[in-house]
Amino acid sequence: MSETDVLDSRATTPTMVVVCGLPGVGKTTVAEDVAERVDGRLLRTDVVRKDLFPDPEYTDEESQRVYAELFERTRETIRNGKNVVLDGTFREAENRERAVDLSESLDAGFRLVKVECAESVVRERIRRRENDASDADFDVYTMYRDGFDPISADHVVVDNSDGIEETTQQVAEQFSRSPSSSERP
Repeated sequence: MSETDVLDSRATTPTMVVVCGLPGVGKTTVAEDVAERVDGRLLRTDVVRKDLFPDPEYTDEESQRVYAELFERTRETIRNGKNVVLDGTFREAENRERAVDLSESLDAGFRLVKVECAESVVRERIRRRENDASDADFDVYTMYRDGFDPISADHVVVDNSDGIEETTQQVAEQFSRSPSSSERP
């Protein structure tokens, strides 16, 4: 296989991008930007949860079903040859590992992005939320902060504390709009 063939196959191999972090840090803002840049389907755990449970109770069993459905939708998207961006807390290392295993089983690329944000900014963003699929309040943020499993895998950090322009610049540095251009020697 020539170098050109390798580059062409990488350009057509679907990629899974997991955008994780605590509630209110701006995961969806980052995930939407990434999805646009990689021409990918955006799948949000908040939306999947409401699809499955119109009046969610946020139990462990519900969360297990939400992630199972998220991964099923991801599998279908990648099998259809499309990139996919997953937007969720992924606070448990087990779910991040499941995402990696799924991407490997489908021969898809994989990227992990952790979104972080100053706590004072998070508090204000959560207070101002309206008409959002997320039901998380600041108490949920605190609970998830205290229970977020450390990330040991390679990942990129996007700090979403300083506004949309700075965040967009960080995402642009990691994801170009034409995937093959960043892979050329």
